[in-house]
Amino acid sequence: GPSARFCFSEQAGKGSFMTLELFLQHFFNALTLGSLYGLIAIGYTMVYGILRLINFAHGDILMLGAYFVFYGTTLFCLPWPVAVVVAIIGSAALGVLMDKIAYRPLRDAPRISALISAIAVSFFLESLAVVVFTGLPRPVHQPEWLVSIITIGGARLMPLTLLVPGVTAILVAGLLYIVYHTKPGLAMQAISKDIETTRMLGVPVDKIIALTFAIGSALAAASGIMWALRYPQIHPYMGVFPGFKAFIAAVFGGIGSIQGAVIGGLLLGFIEIMTVAFFPDLSGYRDAFAFILLVVVLLVKPTGLFGEKLKEKI
Repeated sequence: GPSARFCFSEQAGKGSFMTLELFLQHFFNALTLGSLYGLIAIGYTMVYGILRLINFAHGDILMLGAYFVFYGTTLFCLPWPVAVVVAIIGSAALGVLMDKIAYRPLRDAPRISALISAIAVSFFLESLAVVVFTGLPRPVHQPEWLVSIITIGGARLMPLTLLVPGVTAILVAGLLYIVYHTKPGLAMQAISKDIETTRMLGVPVDKIIALTFAIGSALAAASGIMWALRYPQIHPYMGVFPGFKAFIAAVFGGIGSIQGAVIGGLLLGFIEIMTVAFFPDLSGYRDAFAFILLVVVLLVKPTGLFGEKLKEKI
């Protein structure tokens, strides 16, 4: 009815009204997508903040986390919550192993060497997944309580749509507590400022960096699990585009800033969803918006919304 009409949009030369229910639908979809981008972006920003390294294999950890849950429930018949916990722990361990094998030996090498190593790890994990899991997409089981339809303000939503932002908020709050109120967190901050001085002060730098990779990989796995529930299909390359988008979100928010990564992810999610909602004819360019945003941010404010200016060491 007229009371439900919310805003005016132009489509195909004809005026049309978006109902409040439809707006709420798009709003919650954008919030869910933005929360996922933000959670993935945290992994990029944590590693970069400490090592000044873009871990391009981060999106592939997302993919492996989703596969761990899939095979935990289908092959090993684990209850879904148990499979989720095992997948997160396994992904954290994989992150530590990745640091030990691919990044730690290059700690004192030029940064381009570590960057090439990160790209190589990404390709290796994707190719390994194709060999082990095959390249065929596999359907994901969605627990009934997550996908039964509920109604909020006239909008028909799945509980999963509300669960994702809630879980993201809890995980981010926990991470901020670790970073700002625990000794390992304070060590992370010190390493991000000056790794050599921190080492001389007796801080076990390699262990703290390994912990950073473990936390980032655990968050990536949690993101992958929720991504697979939201878009119920998994395949070896499922982490590529979410990884790219999350990297853009991290740059947008200010890479190196946890709060910036979350806000950048939320803004990117809203830009993608709302642009398509208000301008349906542009839906085919949805992915392009993210990369256009990256170019604009790099041109206008290279450090992002919350980034700090860094003095590059020669």
